[in-house]
Amino acid sequence: MNINRMEFLAWMERLMSRLDMLGDNIDDLQKKRNSIDGEELLDNQDLLQMLKISNRSLQRYRSIGKLPYYTISGKLYYKLSDVHQFIRDSFNPPPKK
Repeated sequence: MNINRMEFLAWMERLMSRLDMLGDNIDDLQKKRNSIDGEELLDNQDLLQMLKISNRSLQRYRSIGKLPYYTISGKLYYKLSDVHQFIRDSFNPPPKK
């Protein structure tokens, strides 16, 4: 199958315009990410996927005060730095022999 030069250039032009559109969409999504004071906020779903835990485990961590959270318009959010600190505090190094 042979494609002449004009068809190829037209096809490449369409491809490049689609890639530019996708790049713009990605930029828009990144700008819409929730943040407070320049720090990223994660919602329950983000945290459940990130930590690979159940909803009940996440609720337990909130209840016992191990994981600070913020309520905004009835939705729970967690600061990324608080999540990192929670992970550091929960990490148990292997016992030394």
